[in-house]
Amino acid sequence: MNNVLVHNATVVTLGKTNRVLHNHSIEICDGHIKTIAPNKTFLTQNMSSHRILDATGSVAMPGFMNAHMHFYSTLVRGLGKAEPSKNFNEVLHNLWWRLDKKLTLEDSYYSALVALIAAIRSGTTTLIDHHASPFAALGSLNEIARAVRESGLRASLCYETSDRDGPEICENGLQENINFARQCAQDNDNSLKAMIGLHASFTVSNKTLEKSVQAAHDLNVGLHVHTAEANSDQGACEHEHSMRVVERFKKFGVLGNKTICAHGVFLSDHEMDLLAATKTAVVHNPQSNMNNAVGVANVLKMLEKGILVGLGTDAMTLNMREEVRTALWLQKLNAKDPSVGFCEMLSTLLHNNAVIAKQQWENLTLGEICEGGVADVVLLDYYAPTPFSDDTFLGHFAFGLTQSNVRTTIANGKVLMHNSQLELPIDEPRVFARSQELAENLWKRF
Repeated sequence: MNNVLVHNATVVTLGKTNRVLHNHSIEICDGHIKTIAPNKTFLTQNMSSHRILDATGSVAMPGFMNAHMHFYSTLVRGLGKAEPSKNFNEVLHNLWWRLDKKLTLEDSYYSALVALIAAIRSGTTTLIDHHASPFAALGSLNEIARAVRESGLRASLCYETSDRDGPEICENGLQENINFARQCAQDNDNSLKAMIGLHASFTVSNKTLEKSVQAAHDLNVGLHVHTAEANSDQGACEHEHSMRVVERFKKFGVLGNKTICAHGVFLSDHEMDLLAATKTAVVHNPQSNMNNAVGVANVLKMLEKGILVGLGTDAMTLNMREEVRTALWLQKLNAKDPSVGFCEMLSTLLHNNAVIAKQQWENLTLGEICEGGVADVVLLDYYAPTPFSDDTFLGHFAFGLTQSNVRTTIANGKVLMHNSQLELPIDEPRVFARSQELAENLWKRF
């Protein structure tokens, strides 16, 4: 049934002018929001062609977005074979670069599908992913795309091109990006978009930068690259190229309003100015930065300078509400000032991620419950213990809604989960059983 009525919710619209609408219903038709109106509006209408979801005791919000994710890391959960690492470079060498070399196409498919199921359960409906499987690069994005289609969610995919495994592997990674971007343009499927992925400045040669930027320009897509995640990235750039990372990216044309620079932990004021001037987005990943002990990105300064800063998880979680709380507390602690960052950090998730997504899904209205907008809606179980209005919403979100159960997830107008039960032709126990088998085999190869 293509028509759905979310009945009797407290609707939080978000968008440029957020509204909190009590006792309202949302009518969804053919993947879009047709009407938002008080419950009584629908009492006299014949709704027999609609599936009616009782939203009593819940808050309806736009689906959450994750602006930097790594689906492929799913199969590492519980792995204890990596050598202890004392710095970020050792983390890469001891864990991630050993893992990604062993991934198969089937691993890429199942690691994505497991993560996408978790996204549905946490109310995340749009994800921007960054993939690596150097010895199974060709065809990997199609496998991930297959999982995305089966999940019913929306994702932007890219492969992290890198020179670290030699010229042939590097060329395969770039070609995979190009092939997938061409396929997306041909399919014109609003559930999937493409970017040109790059690993990071310290593993990408000038030649690879030039070829990747040219491909992005030819295909009219953005670039997605780790940027100054650790200070060692800056050190390598200054040693090898006599400039800082963002300066190098500016020189080669990486920056721009379609580009995502992930992390940005070690940025100078000048680099921030370059990012702002080129309208390049930075995506903050606080839990990952804390886990890798690399440092704290100065998000508040970036925002003051006019940089569009979004929020990602770097695969630490699929729950964006968990990530945004971490981001908020971390900025307060870093500034040693409990009065700073409240609205700014919550906006990275509630507003800025939608702006970043809009650079790719230009024909869709995302991140807002509005008539004509895409029907990405989540229902969170929540009875407000204090007055709940436009003015008090952020307080309710930070200290209440972030802790609430996700009752229902709707993406593109399709009910993917209701009353915490998946409604997809996916055999969840079988998927997780096969994932365990693949993980066990992967760990043996590790």
